[in-house]
Amino acid sequence: MTEEVIRTDAVVVGAGPVGLFAVFELGLVDVKAHVVDILDRAGGQCTELYPEKPIYDIPGLTVVTGQELSDRLMDQIKPFGAEFHFGQRVESLERLGDEGFRLTTDAGTTLECKILVIAAGGGSFTPKRPPLPGIEAYEGTSVFYSVRKMEHFRGRDVLIVGGGDSALDWTLNLQPVAKSLTLIHRRAEFRASPDSVNKMFALVENGDVSFKLGQVTKLHGTDGKLSSVTVKGADGASFEQKAEVLLPFFGLTMKLGPVADWGLNLEENLIPVDTARFETSEPRIFAIGDINTYPGKLKLILSGFHEAALMAQAAYKYVYPDKKLIFQYTTSSSSLQKKLGVL
Repeated sequence: MTEEVIRTDAVVVGAGPVGLFAVFELGLVDVKAHVVDILDRAGGQCTELYPEKPIYDIPGLTVVTGQELSDRLMDQIKPFGAEFHFGQRVESLERLGDEGFRLTTDAGTTLECKILVIAAGGGSFTPKRPPLPGIEAYEGTSVFYSVRKMEHFRGRDVLIVGGGDSALDWTLNLQPVAKSLTLIHRRAEFRASPDSVNKMFALVENGDVSFKLGQVTKLHGTDGKLSSVTVKGADGASFEQKAEVLLPFFGLTMKLGPVADWGLNLEENLIPVDTARFETSEPRIFAIGDINTYPGKLKLILSGFHEAALMAQAAYKYVYPDKKLIFQYTTSSSSLQKKLGVL
């Protein structure tokens, strides 16, 4: 069976605010993009680490939360039809001569592109592994750190551990497909959206979800198949909880990951770029946002937006080598306004 290859103009690695705005700027110059992100949703650090935290330095917005900013950017890029590959990390990069690159993700997705934009913040997010003896033997079969296909959990006894947005969101989303769903958190207070917490407790009151206070201390099963876990309750007493699937959401760490093996010049795990194009030491590979470095660099979302605009102008020349790019303003260009759907 021949592996399907997705061909596109650009691949953007990272779906944080800067990666999303890169899709917008690329779209204005007719460069089509696919976006890959290891998280299960758009927004990057903004939505994963501080969705409710106010941000005060986005031009024109007196205050906006990380989640609101991500939602607004997703609305802004709708006209350009970008395709997203969530819950995936780019594992390998192969150069196709002067034509671009072939990328393969850890989920087996293969993309060929003319330019690559790295907008991965400080690197890729890696889920924190709970300190449970022997957990490695269950990973990929019974223990999962993200949800790629909800159908995989249909009719199974699912145990979710954690108190953040990911834990609560997947409690709500998986409850209809799971045979049973139990949420365990070490305390009754959550770091998640109050709306999600209220919906979860409503399911508990209905008997559709079980919520228990405690911490998982031991896994039980054979050949990578989980059957139950031992939980130390809030009162100090231990009990056994049935579970075929364990989804631990204990937060994320940031690592440069496979990007470090792509042949780029690096300075202390950051990627040097020129400030006219935001291109790296490798032609056709650009780096914008917190992952790049240059004299005077400020790690601000605002700076990343500026970098995305200049990157897109340079990227156009690789995608359309025989065309001349005429700079236009969205306020006065009817062709740009048509692209944005406002005419």
